[in-house]
Amino acid sequence: MPDSYDVIIAGAGPAGAQCARDLAERGYEVVVLETEAEGEFPAQSNKSTGGTFASMMTSFGIPDDTVMHATESVVLESPNEHFVQGQPGFVLDYEAFKEFLVEDGRHKGAEYRFDARVRDPIVEDGDLVGIRYNSDQEVSGEIIIDATGPAAPLAKDLGIANLERKNHAIGIEYFFEGVDLDHPDFADLTDAMMLRLDHRYAPGGYSWIFHTGGDRAKVGICHIQNERYREHATQNRTVDGHLEHWLDTDPRFKNARRVADNQVRGSAHVQFPGSMSTDSFMAIGDTVPSVDPIWGQGIYKCMKSARAAAMTADRCLTRKIDTSAEEMTVYDDLWMDQVAPRQDRRLMMMRLLYLASNERYDRLMQDLNKLPRDILSDINDGNMREIVKLLYPSDLSYLWKYWRGT
Repeated sequence: MPDSYDVIIAGAGPAGAQCARDLAERGYEVVVLETEAEGEFPAQSNKSTGGTFASMMTSFGIPDDTVMHATESVVLESPNEHFVQGQPGFVLDYEAFKEFLVEDGRHKGAEYRFDARVRDPIVEDGDLVGIRYNSDQEVSGEIIIDATGPAAPLAKDLGIANLERKNHAIGIEYFFEGVDLDHPDFADLTDAMMLRLDHRYAPGGYSWIFHTGGDRAKVGICHIQNERYREHATQNRTVDGHLEHWLDTDPRFKNARRVADNQVRGSAHVQFPGSMSTDSFMAIGDTVPSVDPIWGQGIYKCMKSARAAAMTADRCLTRKIDTSAEEMTVYDDLWMDQVAPRQDRRLMMMRLLYLASNERYDRLMQDLNKLPRDILSDINDGNMREIVKLLYPSDLSYLWKYWRGT
């Protein structure tokens, strides 16, 4: 007979590890299956820039020793303009962050099995009862959670994942020293997280510079692999080619030196999720997907989806065990209400944004600089009344492209 647990979690990323923390703290027997070998973890899954804000740090009790650098502002750039928003943030040491989640979960009672590649769900008489991993190893549980990201082996087998290639975003990031963070031709990026909208460098996406202290910074680009968003591209470059082009032409990198053996590659799907649960099963984190459509911030969303799943599991396993699809949909409701409210509006904002031209990005920055902070917050939250105020008659062409493509 396979080992039995209350909850089995596939994947030890931020979502899976946080869900294990929450459930173990509630006293449940939890096991996490992670593909990487323990001695390597998380070297092969270091796929995040690690930018986050105080709300995530305090909500989930993340210690300061996982932080590379505390920042004071967020900067948005277009080809010729910029906008600065004072907002404290944190650039995480992503490896230290993931290691903390795992160790804290173990301290609370969660079990981890590394070098455990999930193969498929085990279904008996129509009921999901466990997971098969590696060649022939099995583990059984009352509730199964897929936190494996876009691979989604369990969610796909159970007909839950609806990830579409046209919504697939890919990114690459290098770590540099010698970056000119206060170049006279640009905004001061000292103690800042900067996001740049510029089709020359990231057609259908954005690029970034996150200050990590001294003259060091994380530098990368991300774009969606969809030709509708990349029609402004002037060259048929790969994501690596676009990053190299930026590094070659931006004077802030003139004397920059890449820190050896430090490269991050990752991907996520940016789309509205379909069903996120079924009998005895939930999908969390980037398996859903949970990444923010506009600025790509994924850590906080992943952590919140993990907590919503833990709350649902606690509810279903308390007193009389009921893991029916009807009961598991509590997770879907929590996701829509607490993890990513107004997700449909944020997706619309993203699609319109990436269809715009570089000239329109410059005008957007000019407009943002004229608005009070409360209006900016409303726009970021998807307030349609305030969003409409940013539109011009010339934007009808973008609106037409958007409606034609939906």
